[in-house]
Amino acid sequence: MNYLAIDLGAESGRVIKGTLNNQRLELEVLHRFANRPVLLPDGLHWDTLYLFSEIKHGLTLFHRKYGRDLAGISCDSWGVDYGLLDKNDCLVSNPYHYRDHRTDGVMEKVFEITPPFEIYRETGIQFMPINTIFQLYCQALSNPELLSASRKMLMTADLFNFFLSGAKTQEFSLATTSQLYNPVSGTWSETLFRKLGLPLEIMPLVCPPATVIGKLTGKLAAETGLPEIPVIAGASHDTADAVAACPAQKNERFAYLSSGTWSLLGVEIPKPLLSKDAMEDGFTNEGGVRDTIRFLHNITGLWILQECRRKWLKSGADGLDYAALVSLAEKTAPFKALINPDDPAFLAPADMEEAIVNFCRKTKQPVPVTRAEFVRTILESLALRYSRFVRIINRLFPDRKPIAVLYIVGGGSQNRLLNQFTANAAGVPVIAGPTEATAAGNILTQALAVKEISALSEAREIVRNSFALETYLPSDQDAWLAAGERLEGLS
Repeated sequence: MNYLAIDLGAESGRVIKGTLNNQRLELEVLHRFANRPVLLPDGLHWDTLYLFSEIKHGLTLFHRKYGRDLAGISCDSWGVDYGLLDKNDCLVSNPYHYRDHRTDGVMEKVFEITPPFEIYRETGIQFMPINTIFQLYCQALSNPELLSASRKMLMTADLFNFFLSGAKTQEFSLATTSQLYNPVSGTWSETLFRKLGLPLEIMPLVCPPATVIGKLTGKLAAETGLPEIPVIAGASHDTADAVAACPAQKNERFAYLSSGTWSLLGVEIPKPLLSKDAMEDGFTNEGGVRDTIRFLHNITGLWILQECRRKWLKSGADGLDYAALVSLAEKTAPFKALINPDDPAFLAPADMEEAIVNFCRKTKQPVPVTRAEFVRTILESLALRYSRFVRIINRLFPDRKPIAVLYIVGGGSQNRLLNQFTANAAGVPVIAGPTEATAAGNILTQALAVKEISALSEAREIVRNSFALETYLPSDQDAWLAAGERLEGLS
């Protein structure tokens, strides 16, 4: 059976065909398009109408190439961002980008109303100024008239699922990223909405992953040439899809790392861990597929390298493809300088290279000079940060066996040097792949929804059958342990 995954990432979007046949999955990217935010006088926004236009073009391309043989379609996206719909189901404003600075200082204002641990006990979500709770409270402070005009709030992927189907439903995994959802009660947190004066009535019903929510509208079917196929809320959060496609074996004690613009490292657990230790260590409890919780830490990931490279390209430099940069970094002396990727300085600086230089000067370290040194600093620091959270997970779950293997999925799994650094730093084998974990998970959760497959374990077996995986064994443990202790001293 054929499925279409609409995978919206922070830098680009794709429309991907997935075909399941004899317990194997084949993927084909039909359409790729840039996702460029737009800076307007009131702040940074997503170009929502452009994105939907490109999605429709991808559907048309499928019809031209493959006809009408399609079993389902589903969108996935990053978390936290949302669109507001009025009584006529029109957007009341263009959705903001999570890196917009309007929420600067808002988190502290919320903490004056309700303490951090009360919020954590309600939601289990790691505190970041980009979270929906702070965005929505900021909107209530600065643009209350927009909230007054709103009748429904939908987070990004489910907003596009609504454009496709007309169904205003919020999927569980994406809902949990908002820091407004209580994963214990399985409802939006009435307590937080009441304390912050936010309108609970605009929040949609939450459905579990792998739910058929409607059909492609008649207008879109006519426009694209497709039949009125099922529109599926698979796992609307891209990381939930990526974790669903993690090729772990049943009963294996594993951790996962979804590696890309963000790095999300964690384990699957059956129910949320809402302890003060978990909060203070920066862990989040996000929804997963088939009654699982993704207990993870959200780390500023390859965004740091992407932003440095963007600056270098803008200056007119050449030879800056990622493979070339990594090759140069591999030949550079180790551990010249280290950074803490979670430092707020690296969230959205005007100049990422300058942010690294400033961190090194502030912590009295040698400053990277060459591009190779910058790249090596970034990759070593990421690997050491991953290692730290592997150790913390083992500490937070003393009754469980220690993590025995780390699976790296997503685009960052192609970075062989970072994979090896991670194995060295964490002291456990690393298994890398698939690169297209989010798309694979999107397709496989659709297959769960229409009952072509029956279990998450079956989905993961299909992934193992379908994609090449590469194993990295740890080495040079003493040097990496010393570097980790050095980084801890800087933080």
